[in-house]
Amino acid sequence: MNFGFSEEQELLRKTARDFLAKHAPMTRVREVMAGPDAHAPEIWRQLADLGFTGLAFDESVGGAGLGMVELCAVAEELGRALTPVPFLPTVIAGIAVAELGDAAQCARWLAPICTGDAMATLAITEDRGSEDPADIALRATTDGDGFRLDGRKRFVPDAAVADFFVVVARTGTGDSADVGLFAVPRASAGVSVDPMASMDLLRPLAEVTFDGVAVPADALLGGDRHAGPRLARVLDRARVLIAAEGVGGAEVCLEASVAYAKERVQFGKPIGVNQAIKHKCADMLFAVESARSITYYAAWAAAEANDEAPLTAAMAKAFVSDAYRDVSAANIQIHGGVGFTWEYDCHLYFKRAKSDEAWLGSAPQHRERVARMLDL
Repeated sequence: MNFGFSEEQELLRKTARDFLAKHAPMTRVREVMAGPDAHAPEIWRQLADLGFTGLAFDESVGGAGLGMVELCAVAEELGRALTPVPFLPTVIAGIAVAELGDAAQCARWLAPICTGDAMATLAITEDRGSEDPADIALRATTDGDGFRLDGRKRFVPDAAVADFFVVVARTGTGDSADVGLFAVPRASAGVSVDPMASMDLLRPLAEVTFDGVAVPADALLGGDRHAGPRLARVLDRARVLIAAEGVGGAEVCLEASVAYAKERVQFGKPIGVNQAIKHKCADMLFAVESARSITYYAAWAAAEANDEAPLTAAMAKAFVSDAYRDVSAANIQIHGGVGFTWEYDCHLYFKRAKSDEAWLGSAPQHRERVARMLDL
C-alpha cells in the first residue's frame, strides 16, 4: 500500500483548498455564522458543481465513484476552512443510503445529493446520548403497507436545512441488530425540528420529533429490519470523516500558533524564541501529523473494507478527538489574552473540536472499543 497521495488525489485536495480560500474566507464564514441556520447556499451549490457532494457515490446516481481517501481529503480541507455547509451530515446520510439502499432508493435519494439539490442528515442519537443500536428507542411499527415512526432524536446536526433524514428506528424487540434505517422527507406530516443550544455555532444541532409519521414501505432502506451490523459499518466510516475534518482544523491551529509566535514581540523578542512556546508548538506538530497518519490509514482500511476497518476507525476517532481539542486549546494559550476574544478565530476551532469530539462517540468510548476489539 502507498502511504502517499497519488497525483490525482493531490490535485483534488489542491482544488478544494484553492476553491475554499477564494469562496469561503473567514469573513464569509463569520457572516454565515451570524445568520439563522449557519448555511451558505452559494458555497454548497459550487461544491456540488465541482462534484464534491457526490464524490464517493456511484456513477449510476451521478457521483464520481471515488473512495474514502478522496472523501477524507475534501473533508480535511473543509475542516481547515470551517466551511459553513452541511457537507459531513449530508455525506454521512448518503453513505447510509448507499450501504443499505436498493437501486431505486439510491437513485431517489443520492442523485439529488450529487447534484446539490438535496441536503440530509443522520438522525440516530436519543436521550441517552448514545449511538449504540441497543439504545435506540424510536419505534417503527407496521402501519398498513408502510410504517409509523414515533419518538425523538436529539443532537441532530444541520437538521434545520436538511431535506430528508436517515432515521435509525427500532423495528423489533430483540437485540441491537433489530433496527432499520428509514429515509424520511423533512416535510412529512408529524416531523418537527426544534433548535438546541450548541457550542459550535457553525454546526447547529436540533431535536427532531417524529409524531406518528407515516412512511411507505420503501422508506425502509434495503427492506432490512435487522440492519445493526450494516449500520455499524456506516458509523465507522462517518467517524473517519469526522477525524479527517479534525485533522484539517488542528493543522490550521498549528499554523496560526507558529505565525503568531513569530510576530508577537515581548520584551524586544518574538515569543517564539521562548522554550516553552517551542515545545508547545513541537507537541502540536506531533499531534497533527500523528492524527493525519491514523486517519488516512483508517480511510484506506474503510475503502478496502478489510478486517481492520472497525479498529482503525475507533483509533482515529479517539486519537483525533483528543488531538484536535488539545491543539486548539494550545492555540488559544499561545495567543494569550487575545486568544479568548471574539475577533480572533481561535475559539471557532476550539468549539468545532469540542463538537467533533462528542459526535458519534467520545475519545474514552472509542478507547474502550479498541480495548474490547484487542481483547485487552
